Amino acid sequence: MRWWRLALGIIGIFVGLYGASQLLVHVPTHSLILVAVWLIAAVIIHDWLLSPVIVGVGSGFHRWVPDRGRRYLQAALIIGAMVTLIAIPMIYRQGTQPPSKAILLQNFGANLALLLGVIAGLTLIAYVVRVARDGSLQPPDRGA
Repeated sequence: MRWWRLALGIIGIFVGLYGASQLLVHVPTHSLILVAVWLIAAVIIHDWLLSPVIVGVGSGFHRWVPDRGRRYLQAALIIGAMVTLIAIPMIYRQGTQPPSKAILLQNFGANLALLLGVIAGLTLIAYVVRVARDGSLQPPDRGA
């Protein structure tokens, strides 16, 4: 089993090096600088803004949500925040590009709402399955 990790690690390194080489060869320097700025901004937003807010809101749920449900709610909050963070620039830039760049012609606000609804629904289903599974594992009450 250990050699699988090593093989996957080596494959990952080679794929990463190939991707970096393609970026350096095929992407203009100005665009590379913009990508670097975007990556730095993403790390700053994630580590200094998004993560503390999610941890704070998640710990605020401690008072009102039981432990078993809080895990699922926090996972949905993290996933939803990440999806929203990715969608905000696209919502902001919607309609600013020519029709040849069709990706920006979508309704990102509606797509984001739909995706957040799917995340909420899947989280609810996972929680219900967990509650049902936990209920079936408990021995029946025989009365005293």
